[in-house]
Amino acid sequence: MERLYASWRHAYVTRTGQAADCVFCEAQRSPDARPLVVHDGATAYIILNLFPYNSGHLLVVPRRHVALLAELTHDEVVEMAELAQAAERALTEVYGPQGINVGMNLGRPAGAGVADHLHTHLVPRWTGDTNFMTVVGEVRVLSEEVAQSAERLRPVFARLLARG
Repeated sequence: MERLYASWRHAYVTRTGQAADCVFCEAQRSPDARPLVVHDGATAYIILNLFPYNSGHLLVVPRRHVALLAELTHDEVVEMAELAQAAERALTEVYGPQGINVGMNLGRPAGAGVADHLHTHLVPRWTGDTNFMTVVGEVRVLSEEVAQSAERLRPVFARLLARG
């Protein structure tokens, strides 16, 4: 197996899991993360995944640090659903995917990479997007950089979610 060293990820994989170290809580405060945020809502926001499965991989995240759906308020549930709906529309308009995976992984055994802060994934998909590079080479090939995805998606979200 080929190894790709990414020493800058050490801080991410060794975090304690407390709210102060949460990547999603930090993304709301950090100027470094702001370029990844494509929409700010009242109780939730939409951010591009820094380590996407495909170009345009979005995350809908509640502002509050909660781990479970049962911990969300009614307003948070409604806004997260509305933002996921807008994300589907934006991804369809910008990328024209043939499908979109939408889901949550609650708890580490269920596959949650950030188990202590709930989030919804929206991953645009195309027939054949998992090709030999992923299967044989264990490498993902992305068609654009995350910053380009943000530039393309941000104006679409501004139009779709214009308050007024």
